[in-house]
Amino acid sequence: MTLVVRGYQTELKLNNAQRTACLKHAGAARYAYNWGLRRYQEERAAGRKAPNAMSLHKELNALKQTELPWMYEVSKAAPQESLRDLEKAFRHFWKRCQRKKQGTFRGKLGFPRFKSKKRGIGSFRLTGAIHIGENWIQLPRLGTLRLKERGYLPTTAVNILSATVSERAGRWYVSVQLEEEHAEPGIALGETIGIDVGIKALATLSDGRVFPNPKALGSHLKQLKRRCRQHARKQQGSKNRQKAARKLARLHAHIANLRKDTLHQVTSLIVAKTKPDQERPTCIVLEDLQVSGMVKNGKLSRAITDVGWSEFRRQLAYKAKQVGSLVYTVSRWEPSSKTCSWCGWIDEDLMLSDRLFHCAECGYVIDRDLNAAINLALKAAG
Repeated sequence: MTLVVRGYQTELKLNNAQRTACLKHAGAARYAYNWGLRRYQEERAAGRKAPNAMSLHKELNALKQTELPWMYEVSKAAPQESLRDLEKAFRHFWKRCQRKKQGTFRGKLGFPRFKSKKRGIGSFRLTGAIHIGENWIQLPRLGTLRLKERGYLPTTAVNILSATVSERAGRWYVSVQLEEEHAEPGIALGETIGIDVGIKALATLSDGRVFPNPKALGSHLKQLKRRCRQHARKQQGSKNRQKAARKLARLHAHIANLRKDTLHQVTSLIVAKTKPDQERPTCIVLEDLQVSGMVKNGKLSRAITDVGWSEFRRQLAYKAKQVGSLVYTVSRWEPSSKTCSWCGWIDEDLMLSDRLFHCAECGYVIDRDLNAAINLALKAAG
């Protein structure tokens, strides 16, 4: 048995009083983060040592008695954990600066920014006395909150580390970090599976299975444009503009949830966690695609980002590890689509528009994506 830290997220079913209390906690966490960032900048500008999270929290506690009495209405963990997040953000920022000097980091350094309500209500993290039931969770200062999903959060033989409450498109969620014991997974003994990801089909497997792409953004693009226009035409600061913003946020959340649900279902079917060892794939082979370079194609960038290839690969990696399977990546320069999976002949003239592979040597005809998936599986076997 090994100890594993896992996160479980589920939606909350709040009444008006509980929703107001959550808004107060989120506001206190946001205020503490912005206040700590301002104090950090002041100390650095004065040439003094930058404060850490503990010293900032002690200073904030002293201000509660005089300038910030409203902070007594929320749990002390909300601003404290927010200051720890600020300290972590600066630690990562200085690491990126060091890597930038060494030439091993490209991109923006990401100096911590002030948080604004215009970019969302945000979230807050709580620690301490947290208890979980079948359809409820008890949090410090918030009391017992109902859950919309019954029996999802584990209630026995777990060590509760923290709980993060967040808001997205008018809905409130709680993410619980637990430490639980997991049995060592058995070694998977099934066949090696090659996976060719694409736009028309999300994934084509070497065993013949094809998972279609739901096109979460593409299928809602017309509706999304309409709601964006409706929001832009409303007068700034008006109630109607706020209503239009909520409708737009709900649609964005629906698109994201549709994409996430599809990726979770497909990756779970591939790793076959509930199947016996003989039916779980020994190795899962993927192509090491450079997505950041592919999205520079103006004609395909929206379709590529809509699929979520990076998230697909991330989910496969951690789910395969849980079931004892290996994930192997093949170089992006490998001509998996242009190589005949039967005789090995390479068609240098194959175009992206050619959806069927015709072998000039042996006459083999096969779907282009299936041919690539079989070649990826053979690459791992060889």
